[in-house]
Amino acid sequence: MKTTGPLDGIRILDLTAVVMGPYATQTLGDLGADIVKVEPPSGDNLRAVGPMRHAGMGAMALHLNRNKRSIVLDLKQPEGREACLRLAAGCDALIYNTRPQAMARLGLGYEAVAAANPKIVYLGAFGYGEEGPYAGKPAYDDLIQGAAGVASLFAQQSGDAPRYAPVTLADRAVGLQAAIALLAAVLHAQRTGRGQAVEVPMFEALSQFVMGDHLGGHSFEPPLGPTGYARLLAPHRKPYATADGYLSVLIYNDKHWQAFFDLIGRPELRSSPMFGTHTARAANIGAVYAFVAEVMATRGSDEWMALLEAADIPVARLHSTESLIDDPHLRAVDFFPEFDHPSEGRIRTLAPVGRYSATPAGIRRMAPRIGEQSVELLREAGYGDEEIDRLLARGITLQPAPPKDNDE
Repeated sequence: MKTTGPLDGIRILDLTAVVMGPYATQTLGDLGADIVKVEPPSGDNLRAVGPMRHAGMGAMALHLNRNKRSIVLDLKQPEGREACLRLAAGCDALIYNTRPQAMARLGLGYEAVAAANPKIVYLGAFGYGEEGPYAGKPAYDDLIQGAAGVASLFAQQSGDAPRYAPVTLADRAVGLQAAIALLAAVLHAQRTGRGQAVEVPMFEALSQFVMGDHLGGHSFEPPLGPTGYARLLAPHRKPYATADGYLSVLIYNDKHWQAFFDLIGRPELRSSPMFGTHTARAANIGAVYAFVAEVMATRGSDEWMALLEAADIPVARLHSTESLIDDPHLRAVDFFPEFDHPSEGRIRTLAPVGRYSATPAGIRRMAPRIGEQSVELLREAGYGDEEIDRLLARGITLQPAPPKDNDE
């Protein structure tokens, strides 16, 4: 299938699994890069996460693996390693998210890959930077959310026990950073002809994400106060309960506050010591949010929506993950497009983010079955039919059977 996105012509060898790495490469694939996904004979573990119509084709895998081609290689076997290096010779970048020590044991460390392709960008997205004492420790989204302070922020705001964000926050935030880092290094390689090894450690990346908001008084030495951004940690910083539901409201700048005071019939608060300036509100943010919470409970959601929108005060209805699918704005921009998958039938996915006037991002390939393009990719790497048949016979690679009818 012809790619048309801004990364058309870039080929990336994807040795990642689960969410973080596949999200990075899904993003790059949506932008037109040719993503060659290398999987073990058992497939990426995320393929087993349901719901699903057929084994190995779980819902999350369908989204994260679109715009990719799948090849199965048993990298623990010399022939599988050799095939991987031959694929790398024709790629602009290789990305992995296992520990670097595991890549070295497979004979696929940077030196080995660079020997096959000196211009390649070799990017590892893994738990902890190699120069620190945590190097080599295992890392998963939950662990990194806890280590980087996300779980404790929930506890600090709510007064309840620490908990994780109910999204793969670390995987996806760091996955985006990995995609940016890979593109930066590929651009450098194209300008200079020199590849390089790149590290994107999850712990450091998510710590930057968190502490960009919360370094606070420790931005100065000696500190001018504690860590933490008071507005984000205020207990009432949450959707406001109305008389019949909830709304998300952010009364932020002076113009918003003046309009709000007029709206609720309290114009005298415009000049009060607590509400009169941005600095005063920030210093008393807990009491300010508590005041708004009390006022919001006096009217219903529809009435508040009409009043706040008329006053140009930022407000949004509260969605659940179910109702978000039917949001009129997302429907208008075709955010949840539907496709007929060759083996999985009718599926709904998520549109690429952003608009490109000349080189549109898009969904050009449905998520492949395990090893669906194994033979195709081996031929592109220069393997002949007899060599491919030998790799198939020995289980070094595999090619799935043609898809069966969806109603079986």
